[in-house]
Amino acid sequence: MLLLEIWSFCIVTGLSPKKPDDSDPYKASQEADWENFRDHLTTTDKHGQRQWIYAKQPHGKWTQRRTWVSWLLIGIMFAGPFIKINGNPLLMMNIVERRFSILGQLFWPQDMVIFAVAILTFITGIIVFTTAFGRLWCGWTCPQTVMMEMVFRKLEYLIEGDAVQQRLLAAAPWTAGKFAKKACKLGIFFGLSFIIGNTLLAYIIGSDELIHIIRDDPHNHASGLAFMILFTLVFFAIFARFREQACTYICPYGRLQSAMLDENTMVVAYDHKRGEKRGTLQRSEYLVERIAKGKGDCIDCHQCVAVCPTGIDIRDGVQMECVHCTACIDACDTVMDKVGTPRGLIRYASLNSIEKGDPFRFTPRMKLYAVVLTGLIALFLTLVFTRSAVEAMFLRAPGSLFMQTTDGKIENLYTLKLVNKTMRDLSVELKLENPPGTLQVLGEEHLVVPGGKLLQTSVLIQLAPETLTGATTRLRVGVYSNGKLMQTVKTVFVGHRKSEHNEEKEYHD
Repeated sequence: MLLLEIWSFCIVTGLSPKKPDDSDPYKASQEADWENFRDHLTTTDKHGQRQWIYAKQPHGKWTQRRTWVSWLLIGIMFAGPFIKINGNPLLMMNIVERRFSILGQLFWPQDMVIFAVAILTFITGIIVFTTAFGRLWCGWTCPQTVMMEMVFRKLEYLIEGDAVQQRLLAAAPWTAGKFAKKACKLGIFFGLSFIIGNTLLAYIIGSDELIHIIRDDPHNHASGLAFMILFTLVFFAIFARFREQACTYICPYGRLQSAMLDENTMVVAYDHKRGEKRGTLQRSEYLVERIAKGKGDCIDCHQCVAVCPTGIDIRDGVQMECVHCTACIDACDTVMDKVGTPRGLIRYASLNSIEKGDPFRFTPRMKLYAVVLTGLIALFLTLVFTRSAVEAMFLRAPGSLFMQTTDGKIENLYTLKLVNKTMRDLSVELKLENPPGTLQVLGEEHLVVPGGKLLQTSVLIQLAPETLTGATTRLRVGVYSNGKLMQTVKTVFVGHRKSEHNEEKEYHD
């Protein structure tokens, strides 16, 4: 029952169900579903069996706009790993080496605060846009929707034809022609899935490493190749079989939208005040006659259902399965042009604009979300542009005790880790800021941290006993590069003060 819960915000038309027309089984099933469409999923029958959706290919201005946006996003996706800014990838999430690159800026685990703020900014941005414009993310920019509708489904149309041809092909007996079409389609799907998997791998390990692996002997990367084939099969199963069920069963966004939508949210909506009462258009019927009979502009052609990639009827209201792909808008506008009525029976609109004719307005809740989003963006930019090019970690060497030198000074051993967040080599100098003492880098006369690398070494600090403030003394070490202070590191120095040292010496004597 959990999969059948629908938390989506409803626009209820309030009409009683019609008696289905038994002469048209497809239409009869749709009419029968109108009464209890919220009690089951459109992709399963009453026995729980999968109902395959053969979506008709949409045409129109909204589909064209989505196509342009999708090709732009697809281009960025495939070119992203190979685009470099200041020698760094445009986007890389190398979890293994814990190196991350976003817009050419390198980030390390020490920048976890920036990552947290970035994730919060991204989530808040989706919430703001959902509150104002519904599931704009799902229909226009979600990778699943973009790849499914603009790549894989278009290839399916090219190979198997439109929805009618696909339905006939599926019902036809297996022949050489059917086998050839199915094998061609699935082979191309598998090849594209393999390319997608390698592209995503480039986002993890970097394009240079991926190219090296491709050119290298496959026997040296047998385990990696096995995992890549496994991921390819997962992508292949999603685009070839699972399809819209990924949005319905897996993605939680559709179920969470009820917490973000309200009566002022712009969604893909059916104007029931204008469209009802539905009725088929007779061949000799005029618009004036339809109005006299109490009929609306909806001629009950079911074209909005035929083009829907999730198989829903938008006339039933906003539903969890609707991804706002706008295919139903283009289909309805085409029909409205043919029957001579104005476009916009299905359009981007809010409940208030349909019920009351109110224009879109920026509600107080939207303003609050926008303020939060603006604050997070400002915080993120501040953290990014004010972070140091060098990150230093200064810790006492584990298990080491303080020692006394021949001249009476106290010394502590430390472990120093320097992370270069740039791609150029940086010369680093350490200075003991407070208290006065001696700082010596062991084994290194000059510290040079390679670009994008981590350098680890040992540091010895000596202090005079009279400068100590107790059993532990706080130290401040300055990290300089080219004479500029990059960071001030705080640590603790362990040792006795002079009086305590003398008392201990006299006791032992």
